[in-house]
Amino acid sequence: MQQQPQQSPQNQQGILPQPPDVMTGKDQLYITDMMDWNLLAAKKCSFFAKQCKDQQVKAVIEQAAQMHTRHYDQLLQHLQSHLGDQMQNQNMTQ
Repeated sequence: MQQQPQQSPQNQQGILPQPPDVMTGKDQLYITDMMDWNLLAAKKCSFFAKQCKDQQVKAVIEQAAQMHTRHYDQLLQHLQSHLGDQMQNQNMTQ
């Protein structure tokens, strides 16, 4: 007979249907790190695409650069909208 591991409710992490409205300083630092990683990846892809002679390979690398640029832009938009919301909330409480 196989024993199933028992998990207490304290050890289970629930999945949130959407992110919380609060963004901590640590969250902001992680998002800026992700932005740095995506920007660097986009720059590297663009550099190597320019060096590439094979047009098919070049096209795939350029697509990767565009993907990283889109991810960077999405993170930037999220960060700006959240920081804007925080500033509005702060002004309302004063």
